Amino acid sequence: MSKILLLLGIACCMFSCASVKPVGTFPGTPTAAPDYSNLTFWAAHPDKEDPADRVPDGVSKQTDLLEEVDVFFLHPTTYTGKKGHDQWNGVLTDVKLNERTDGSTILYQASIFNDAGRVFAPRYRQAHLNAYFSADTASARKAFALAYQDVRAAFQYYLENYNEGRPIIIASHSQGTTHAGPLIKEFFDGKTLQDKLVAAYLIGMPVPKNFFKEIKACETPASTGCFCAWRTFRRDYVPPREVTGDQIAVTNPLSWTLDNTYQPKTLNQGAVLRKFEKILPELVDAQVEQGILWVNKPKFPGSFLFRTKRYHIVDLNFFYLNVRSNARQRAESWLKEMADR
Repeated sequence: MSKILLLLGIACCMFSCASVKPVGTFPGTPTAAPDYSNLTFWAAHPDKEDPADRVPDGVSKQTDLLEEVDVFFLHPTTYTGKKGHDQWNGVLTDVKLNERTDGSTILYQASIFNDAGRVFAPRYRQAHLNAYFSADTASARKAFALAYQDVRAAFQYYLENYNEGRPIIIASHSQGTTHAGPLIKEFFDGKTLQDKLVAAYLIGMPVPKNFFKEIKACETPASTGCFCAWRTFRRDYVPPREVTGDQIAVTNPLSWTLDNTYQPKTLNQGAVLRKFEKILPELVDAQVEQGILWVNKPKFPGSFLFRTKRYHIVDLNFFYLNVRSNARQRAESWLKEMADR
C-alpha cells in the first residue's frame, strides 16, 4: 500500500490545501529527532491537557474505558502552504505548525476517540504535502521514510512505557494512514500484538482488502481485530487518477458493513465541521461504490460555497458521532470477548 499511497494519495490539513513546495532535494535543512519521553513531542497524551480531551456541546464523555483501552492516533498532513514551510519534513519545534495541528486534526479528529480509551497522538516530522505530488519521487520517498521513522519510534516508546498490556485502537487519517498501514504490518499483522488490536480506522487513503496477511476488513459493527477504511466523495462522482474498484476495502460508517447497500442520512448521528461545539445531525447519507464512499452534498450554513466533490478533509467529521460510538462499541466488544475466554 505504501507505493499506492505515495503515488496516488491525497493529503490536506484541515483548513487549507495551498502548498509551498520544498526547496532542493531531501533532506534540506536537517531537523532534530523527537524524544518521546518528553510530553512536548505528543500532540495528545493522557498525562497532559490537550484538544483531544474535548467534546462538542451535548456529547457525553465516559471514563470507564480510559484505564482499559488505548487509542494511538496518527494525524494527517498539516505541514503545508505557509512561507518558511519549504523543507521536505516539518520541524517539531515549529510552534505555529504545532498549534495548527492541535487546533485542527487533534481537536476535530483525535477527540472522536476519547470515549473509547486513552488517546496518544505523537508529533512526527511529517512529510510536506507536496511530497505526494512531487516529480522528485526519490526525495518524497525519503521524506515519508523519515516521518515513519518517528511514528515507529513513538509507537515503540508507547509500548514500552505506557501500554502495560492494554488493547489498542489504531486511528489515522490521510498521511497518518500512509504510516499506520506499515505500522500495523510491522507490529500487529501475524505478530503476538495482533491479539491486542481492537480495530484500526485507516481513513482517507485506499487500503486494499488484502493489504495485510491476517488482518481483514471489519464486516460488522462489533467486529474486532480488523480494520475500517473509506474515502468520501460526492454522490455520482468517480475521481480520476484514484485507486478505485472492488479490490479496495470500503466501510460504510453508517452501517459498519462492506456491502453497497444505501444507508440514509437518518442514520447519521451527527457531524462536526468548523464549529467544534456544534453537532449537525443527519448531514449526509452513505453508500459504498467502486472502491470509494459516496455521500449527498451536505446542507449547512454556507454550504453553497462548498463546491468540491472531494470530501477528503471531512472523511471522519461527516460521521463524527457514528465513529465515536463505534470505537466505543468495538472496545467494549473486545473486552467482553476477553472476559468470556
